Amino acid sequence: MSQRINSYTHIQQELNFKDSEMKISIETVVKSDLDTVWYAWNNPEDIKQWNAASEDWHTTDSTVDLREGGTFSSRMEAKDGSMGFDFSGTYSKIIEKQRIEYSLGDSRSVSVEFSLVENGVKVEEGFEAESQGEAAQQRQGWQSILNNFAKYVESKN
Repeated sequence: MSQRINSYTHIQQELNFKDSEMKISIETVVKSDLDTVWYAWNNPEDIKQWNAASEDWHTTDSTVDLREGGTFSSRMEAKDGSMGFDFSGTYSKIIEKQRIEYSLGDSRSVSVEFSLVENGVKVEEGFEAESQGEAAQQRQGWQSILNNFAKYVESKN
C-alpha cells in the first residue's frame, strides 16, 4: 500500500506541479568537443542562435559575466512581437568546462553539468520547478532549448 501511495504522490507532483521545491532534470549528448560545447553555452552571440524552445521564439539579446557572483541575462521574445521576457540570474558556482550553478531572479536554483562521454559531451541540467505551470510543460520547454543547443553546436562542426 505505501508503494502505491508513493507512486500516486509522485504522479500528482508531476501532474499538478504544486511543489516549488520539485526538481526537474533533462539531458542531451552533443556530438562535439568540450571546448566547443562550453564556449557555445557561455558566449552571448552563440546563445542568441540556440536559446529558444520553438521556431516562433528567439533570443534578441544576451549578456554573460561568467564568474561566481556574475550575472547573465537573455531576452526571449515571440518572433511576432506578441510577448517576451528576460531570463536572468546570478552565478553561484563555476567549475570551468565541468559545472555551472546559478540562481534565477525568483530564487530557484539551476545546475548544469558537462561531462565527456564516448560520442561527445553530455549536458545535464537540473532545475527547481516553477510553482505555477505543469511539470511536463516546463520539462518540455527546457528540453527543447537543450535540443536546440545540441543541434546548433553540431551544425558548427
